[in-house]
Amino acid sequence: MAPEEIPGPFLLGLNFSGDVFLKTQLQILPLIAILALFLIGPILIIFVVSFWDYTEFSLVPDFVLTNYIELFESSVTYSIYLNTLKFAALSWIFTLVIGFGVAYFLAFHVRQLRWQVILFLVCTIPFWTSNIIRMIAWIPVLGRHGLINKGLVNIGIVDQPVEWLLYSDFAVILAFVHLYTLFMVVPIFNSMMRIDKSVLEAARDAGASAFQVLTHVIIPLCRPGIAIGTIFVVSLVMGDFVTVQAMSGGQSASVGVAMNHKRALLQYPAAAADAMILLIVVLAMVAMLMRTVNIRKEL
Repeated sequence: MAPEEIPGPFLLGLNFSGDVFLKTQLQILPLIAILALFLIGPILIIFVVSFWDYTEFSLVPDFVLTNYIELFESSVTYSIYLNTLKFAALSWIFTLVIGFGVAYFLAFHVRQLRWQVILFLVCTIPFWTSNIIRMIAWIPVLGRHGLINKGLVNIGIVDQPVEWLLYSDFAVILAFVHLYTLFMVVPIFNSMMRIDKSVLEAARDAGASAFQVLTHVIIPLCRPGIAIGTIFVVSLVMGDFVTVQAMSGGQSASVGVAMNHKRALLQYPAAAADAMILLIVVLAMVAMLMRTVNIRKEL
């Protein structure tokens, strides 16, 4: 059919669809510009700088693989990554258990929406201040002369203050769990609120116990929320350096601490190489999660 023979309504619909597509593209342009300026741009700069050379006092724009070679040839790198993965794994386990429990209580044991909102706001109270303040607040609690040690000594459980409560891996994990549990609560709670109550009633009518309903219905339906919370927690822990440095007293190391140390020594290309490897590791972990769990239906 020749163009002049195409019915008018068809042409009108075609033009309308084209206009809608054009308007959609124009609407997402600001988002693309923001992502390019504040996300893609800095990553590209870090990627380029990671191939530069450097001296004690200056950067040398060049293309060398020295930073990556030194990174992979050093045994310290692997120990630091193992320590970082240990922090991430333990923090993930504790935040998942606590976050799932809190979300389960809010979703299935608090019936009124008003009380759900009130209790959820109570969970967010610690986030009304900065992470550093919340982290440092543990020092007078866990210190050698802190509240816990004084209580243990007064009760008679121990004769001397417990040294490993502060400036140890225990303190680092505790701080991470305190800082990031809410990032696990929110997506799991969102997944639980999406569960159709008739599905739970059908499982109970079929003779399933409360534990069977939890393990065979609720947990599988909460997998997207658990995956999103995992991405939040693991990403934040993997890139953190302030918490590790402050709560371990400099006795533990992580990838973030190593990068910050190199930055302080003006070894920006070496720190950039560390950042690129860390980014690849985190993206690989996120990709594996997205292949096993359909996260898109939660977004």
